[in-house]
Amino acid sequence: MENGGSNNALKPMDSEQLREYGHQLVDFIADYYKTIETFPVLSQVQPGYLHNLLPDSAPDQPETLEQVLDDVKEKILPGVTHWQSPSFFAYYPANSSVAGFLGEMLSAGLNIIGFSWVSSPAATELEMIVLDWFAKLLNLPDQFLSKGNGGGVIQGTASEAILVVLIAARDKVLRRVGKRALEKLVVYSSDQTHSSLLKACQIAGIHLENCKMLKTESSTNYALCPESLQEAVSKDLEGGLIPFFLCGTVGTTSSTAIDPLAALGAIAKSNEMWFHVDAAYAGSACICPEYRQYIDGIETADSFNMNAHKWFLTNFDCSLLWVKDQYALTEALSTNPEFLKNKASQANLVVDYKDWQIPLGRRFRSLKLWMVLRLYGAETLKSYIRKHIKLAKDLEHLVSEDPNFEVVTPRIFSLICFRMVHVNKDEKNCNNLNRNLLEAVNSSGKLFISHTTLSGKFVLRFAIGAPLTEEKHVMEAWKVIQEEASFLLASQVK
Repeated sequence: MENGGSNNALKPMDSEQLREYGHQLVDFIADYYKTIETFPVLSQVQPGYLHNLLPDSAPDQPETLEQVLDDVKEKILPGVTHWQSPSFFAYYPANSSVAGFLGEMLSAGLNIIGFSWVSSPAATELEMIVLDWFAKLLNLPDQFLSKGNGGGVIQGTASEAILVVLIAARDKVLRRVGKRALEKLVVYSSDQTHSSLLKACQIAGIHLENCKMLKTESSTNYALCPESLQEAVSKDLEGGLIPFFLCGTVGTTSSTAIDPLAALGAIAKSNEMWFHVDAAYAGSACICPEYRQYIDGIETADSFNMNAHKWFLTNFDCSLLWVKDQYALTEALSTNPEFLKNKASQANLVVDYKDWQIPLGRRFRSLKLWMVLRLYGAETLKSYIRKHIKLAKDLEHLVSEDPNFEVVTPRIFSLICFRMVHVNKDEKNCNNLNRNLLEAVNSSGKLFISHTTLSGKFVLRFAIGAPLTEEKHVMEAWKVIQEEASFLLASQVK
């Protein structure tokens, strides 16, 4: 009998129905992973395709789970770009794992809204504990641990993390210099910093002309030069402006550039600026002792962020933020309406994470990170990251040996930036050639890569980090790239 029948109608919540349908859905998802390599990695549909396949209004009567899952197979999956495919090499990875999935399932099952300690004490306390665990894996200074004035919090994304620390820094300086000085506040970063900083400035009311994205060069592998920063700060001080926020990056989106944290932090400190470090992608690698050097100087930072949902087997969303001064956040973001007052909060005995973020409500996200850390263990996670870096190193070697290609920036982690070389060394034609190569490779459905521009060069990005990726997938992808490149070169000769 279908769900519409009186005896088998789907109830709002029923343990036995949940068991039955839950098993069906887990089987469906497991089968998806088993067959994921049969799908085009990049969805090949055209804009608006789904409007032609689905009704223009919701059903009046219930349908069966089988009907819904059939529509997922036939109508939804063709419009999915398969981020968990072993041949997904675009952007940066967005890891899913058995442990992460189980944690997500458990969080959805409990479905608590942990805005304050009293609303679900375990949610707050587990988050504090796992953020301290992770801080110790990264060997962060004790000032970032919850035992003092600092601590960690899980945000949805690095964009949210940078927004809340920017707001905290803004309010902190305005309490000192007066609210009317907002138009004088200046933010600094490199021109390689993620665009989320610019969006945060727009939201926080920082004048866009005071968002100084300092130019980087290939000579420093696109890292922010301390001398450029000092020059910009000195010039703005002479002009009566107020430098107040610096964002450094460990592993930029375009090319994994690494800003010199210690030198930048010294400039920030001498000018009373808040120093935030964004390691959204590369932070995961820094649990490995051989890569910890890339966050040397983190002791000079006021806040630090990395995304466990990128390269740490933790399903989206799970962005980790640590601050040295939690009160800077709560001063800027706390509210205390009557309907949320309680004895523990009023007595300052607990952390209320609603005051560390933009929204009020929050999910029990620490469960999935806790399960990832426990079910895999630190050594397994380190090996997982090292495997991807080894695959990237091997691919970099292959690219450098092919006379039709060049590596554009030195590889540090598991991202390779490369491009085809035009026979005439003409930059415009070379850029067009690489655009055509990108289109041809992605249209094949066999893999998905993305691009960036560096010093005016159109550059292909090959980011290794999907949980299912093995050496064979990287080699097959490289073969497709070489074949498409040969075809393009041959057509040019004709």
